[in-house]
Amino acid sequence: MSQIDVGQKVPDFSAKATSDIDFTLSHYQGSPILLYFYPRDNTPGCTQEGKDFRDNYAVFKEKGIQIFGISRDSIKVHENFKAKHEFPFELISDKEETICSLFDVIKEKKLYGKVHMGIERSTFLIDSNGILHSQWRKVRVKEHIAQVLDAIENNLD
Repeated sequence: MSQIDVGQKVPDFSAKATSDIDFTLSHYQGSPILLYFYPRDNTPGCTQEGKDFRDNYAVFKEKGIQIFGISRDSIKVHENFKAKHEFPFELISDKEETICSLFDVIKEKKLYGKVHMGIERSTFLIDSNGILHSQWRKVRVKEHIAQVLDAIENNLD
């Protein structure tokens, strides 16, 4: 599937999220949205990435940006992960990979010499008009939060 490019309108989609939310992108029209895709709850890199967004949540909130994490984990697993790490934002379950396919984040990965299909850690910033403003693919957790904070401080209207 072709990916959405910066400057393009993001197609509407719906999915289940934590806190018993039925997430629909178009319901958030009028405020910027940050979607971060991560491979799996309760793994070291994914936990650190979530904590980085949590620890900088006030900056996002001040800019009116709503954060949503997305993985293929179930809502039940998401709820536990969210509670354990006190994430102030919701996590979206994409078990069928519908949203992952829309953003073209399912990639071939190698783990211990075995090839499998999985989520390539990626983040997307959608402006208040539903246009893809910024994207980060093949994210490296260690420097990622600084990259995102720089983008929202200097480039988001």
